[in-house]
Amino acid sequence: MVEPLLKVSGLEAWYGESHILHGIDFEIGRGELVTLLGRNGAGKTTTLRSIMGIVGKRKGSVTFEGRETVGQPSNQIARRGIAYCPEERGIFSSLNVEENLLLPPIVKPGGMTLAEIYKLFPNLEERKRSQGTKLSGGEQQMLAIGRILRTGASLLLFDEPTEGLAPVIVQRIGDIIRTLKERGFTILLVEQNFHFAATVADRHYVVENGRVIDTVDKASVEQSLGKLQAYLGV
Repeated sequence: MVEPLLKVSGLEAWYGESHILHGIDFEIGRGELVTLLGRNGAGKTTTLRSIMGIVGKRKGSVTFEGRETVGQPSNQIARRGIAYCPEERGIFSSLNVEENLLLPPIVKPGGMTLAEIYKLFPNLEERKRSQGTKLSGGEQQMLAIGRILRTGASLLLFDEPTEGLAPVIVQRIGDIIRTLKERGFTILLVEQNFHFAATVADRHYVVENGRVIDTVDKASVEQSLGKLQAYLGV
């Protein structure tokens, strides 16, 4: 049995007194793309933030490349090779596109060069001197994704990358995510849009009330549509 790249076991998390995660369990193999599906408030974003160590309190186990990360500060976790692209994107308004791309430090060898990022996102090269927050929503999402690709991280955490975007841009984001998977990145994707998630993922974990309650692999999606729609309320 190959050791998973990321293994989450009995993960609990709190914001202040609010107990959000109640024992999350799942794993991701190297090179896989898996999604966390669930309704709003299920605990999906908190799971990503807990993996990065940016919640108020967490307990349980999160191993990355076989080594425990619970107990480590978030900057050390990032330097191990995990990168987080938050739903709010976090574009720095005082920086132009290229400055935003160059801001995160390189934590490990093997990250993409600026030229490779511009090849993946031609729009960003055309607008590299523009203020980051003056871009369209789709371009800001591309910038948020592009910014973490230089770091050398091998595990990418994406939180709702298609939220609020036009269908043509959603399709483009899907193409980009598939390209990243082909390049060997391991991806954990939080998605509200199941129809989008089904086009890119190897496996889906369904989250409800801070726990993983079901797992559906790519081959079983069609047979499982009814129960997935019931879980997601669609």
